[in-house]
Amino acid sequence: MRQRRTLPRLLGSLLLVAAAGVAGVGAAPAPVEAPAPRPLGEVVPAPASVRPAGSPYTLTPVTRIRVDEDSREARRIAAGLASVLRPSTGYALPVSDDDGRGGIRLVLGSRDKGLGDEGYRLESGRAGVTITARKPAGLFHGVQTLRQLLPAAVEKDTRQAGPWQVPGGTVTDAPRFGHRGAMLDVSRHFFTVDQVKRYIDQLALYKINKLHLHLSDDQGWRIAVDSWPRLATYGGSTQVGGGPGGHYTKAQYKELVAYAGSRYMEVVPEIDMPGHTNAALASYAELNCDGVAPPLYTGTAVGFSSLCVPKAVTYDFVDDVVRELAALTPGRYLHIGGDEAHSTSHEDYVAFMDRAQAAVAKYGKTVVGWHQLTGADPAEGAVAQYWGLDGTSAAEKEQVAKAARNGTRIVLSPADRIYLDMKYHKDTPLGLAWAGYVEVRRSYDWDPGAYLPGAPASAIAGVEAPLWTETLATSDQLEFMAFPRLPGVAELGWSPASTHDWDDYRVRLAAQGPRMSALGIDYYRSPQVPWPAG
Repeated sequence: MRQRRTLPRLLGSLLLVAAAGVAGVGAAPAPVEAPAPRPLGEVVPAPASVRPAGSPYTLTPVTRIRVDEDSREARRIAAGLASVLRPSTGYALPVSDDDGRGGIRLVLGSRDKGLGDEGYRLESGRAGVTITARKPAGLFHGVQTLRQLLPAAVEKDTRQAGPWQVPGGTVTDAPRFGHRGAMLDVSRHFFTVDQVKRYIDQLALYKINKLHLHLSDDQGWRIAVDSWPRLATYGGSTQVGGGPGGHYTKAQYKELVAYAGSRYMEVVPEIDMPGHTNAALASYAELNCDGVAPPLYTGTAVGFSSLCVPKAVTYDFVDDVVRELAALTPGRYLHIGGDEAHSTSHEDYVAFMDRAQAAVAKYGKTVVGWHQLTGADPAEGAVAQYWGLDGTSAAEKEQVAKAARNGTRIVLSPADRIYLDMKYHKDTPLGLAWAGYVEVRRSYDWDPGAYLPGAPASAIAGVEAPLWTETLATSDQLEFMAFPRLPGVAELGWSPASTHDWDDYRVRLAAQGPRMSALGIDYYRSPQVPWPAG
């Protein structure tokens, strides 16, 4: 695996605090022959509609970013755009609410209902670029498209040679699915606030709108709970292979939630139960049926732990944890896990999940569970996250499909398609292979709308790419496994099914290579993709 050749940085493109002045002191590099603008549709995810037309727009030292006077959200998004463009271009790019013409204009309040809450229209020509949306999230997504239409060097944090051209024409775009997620396991190995923020910025570039945080497992408990303090201080004190582990204070968790929210990304916290609970069982003896706390665990086996379903104290624990986590989380969802509860009888599992779901509803959240929840009694409005394989038994798939026909919404995370911790091939130095090897084409080349037999297309909420961390301990390692598969998952969630074509996608993905390098992302150079030379 290659080491990152550039210093890591949080993607300044997404900072929502206005940067002042001109970044990048010093002379620009010597000018080079101007390259042709990239094709208008050469972005990931593929837009719904692309109409090339007319001349490109070229950013210059006098370019301004204009917003409406009364739009605070548009101004914040404009400040984020300016903060990514200033270091590489060396231009001042002031954000203003004047009525002048030209430059880049961000407009909220489109009456086009077809854009929905996350869609946008981008119009580019010689005079300027205008991005229009009905809601702030759409304006933000339009800005991410604008970034990709500029040369990849615009992502660098030092001054680069131009020109900075945006191809002419119109992009009209809106997502296929409302749930376009990525899960980060911070339990097997702990990741700091800054590391998670870095991942959030990378997700946002590809229009991911859900960050699922796996906050508890056998190897570590990662969120402070005031009413059960040893969960974090003791249960969070280790990780796979040993080491110090760690946990988020409530203030740190709120910081992550706010940071994701400023990128129009909703955090979905997960407390896995009744299995995957050794860190909790080690922290409080009374949660064990025999009253004896097991030792902390640093291995990678699954299925051996379980909360004591008959004990009343178990539900005091569940209620307290759900109450405190719900109070910290402004989003709609709370994930209660429910997978691999091999040490819990079916009868106990059903009884436990009934009470856990009731606790989630009590505190105003919608329950999410891994698809084993469908073997119990999913609550009204529940979401089940399917992580089976292409070869999962027909009976298990039908159980999930039946729940979908009865109103349970489904998020698709098939492990042999979009588990980002699966090895690319047998010699991949990181990751696991229990679901098989998953090269870039396999992760992209399937249709979420038709994947699960018997499940109505209307029941599919979207897709989510989990990244489990038994073998991953650094940001470099996360990125090597996530990229370049993650952009493909984002496209499956965003783009119309009619745009899904591997031969077209691999070319657009190849064009992302220089951009990922400019951002310091150490991606896997899949031989299936025609990456640019050098």
